[in-house]
Amino acid sequence: MEDNLDTVHSLVFLLRDMGHRVDFAINGYAALTLAQRMHPEFVFLDLGLPGLDGFQVCKQLKADPALKSVRVIAITGYPQEAYRVRSREAGCELHLVKPVRPEVLEQLLREP
Repeated sequence: MEDNLDTVHSLVFLLRDMGHRVDFAINGYAALTLAQRMHPEFVFLDLGLPGLDGFQVCKQLKADPALKSVRVIAITGYPQEAYRVRSREAGCELHLVKPVRPEVLEQLLREP
């Protein structure tokens, strides 16, 4: 979930090129609806989403029994330790700072 269309289209293209089924949302409310419909294994989540921010989205994903096992990875422009702590407390597995190298994403998607 990402609110910058250029960034999201690049990420979607990259992940599809790696062979993954991908969809996206550009705000927090749409992200929750999409996740409830798709039941993804992974969510790459921008923290600065309009509407519900990424912290709130992650908390709600993790509170949903059908989605609590989703692996949520924050991909954000916020490098500060305070944001890292907040993303971890919200339930994010990792906090990656943009730009993220494609090899890093590929490795994450291969891990069980």
